[in-house]
Order: sequence, then structure tokens, then C-alpha cells
Amino acid sequence: MVRYPEAMGDPLDREIRLSLWKIHILHHAAHRPVYGLWMLEELAEHGHRLSPGTLYPILARMEANGWLRATGGTGSSKARKDYRATALGRRVLAQLRNEIAELHCEVVLGR
Repeated sequence: MVRYPEAMGDPLDREIRLSLWKIHILHHAAHRPVYGLWMLEELAEHGHRLSPGTLYPILARMEANGWLRATGGTGSSKARKDYRATALGRRVLAQLRNEIAELHCEVVLGR
């Protein structure tokens, strides 16, 4: 497994990785509720070491875009929120899957 540090000196690299992380989050949130700590651990298993200060703003932006819906977290800013993909988030993920498959064929398989 390749290890990718969270902040790799190149801002362009980070910008691309942000998109990959969002797709990964949407993928899991479409199957079951996910929460921040679990998502940090899941991404780390794939070599993506994010800090909470990176992940939680991503989740908030995804919720603001209408791709995720959060439940829980009431009463305390530290209370756990569960995130699920919305209908819009599922449509976005379906479109991205098609685009990723096409890109995989071109970039990885050389077709």
C-alpha cells in the first residue's frame, strides 16, 4: 500500500486528494452511516492520514452541498454526528463512478 501524507508540499496534489477523499466518503455514506473518527481510520487504512481539522470541514462542505445529511451531534459540538449520503449525494456518486471507470480505463489500463 502506498502511503500519502496529508499535507504534501504541493497545493495541487492536496487539491486532487481532497476530491478523492470526498468520493471515498460518499461511497461509504451511501452504504451506511459514517462518522468522523471512523472515516479518519478508514482513510488511514488506505494511506490517507488526515487530521480532524481537515476532515470535519470536508464533511461540513459536503453537507452544505446537499450530498450528506448529518444526524445526532446535538447538545455539544463534540457529540458524534452520523453522516448519510442524500439522494443528491447518491446521484453524484453514480455519475462519479462512471467517470472514474472511464478514467481508470484510460489512465491505468492505457485504453
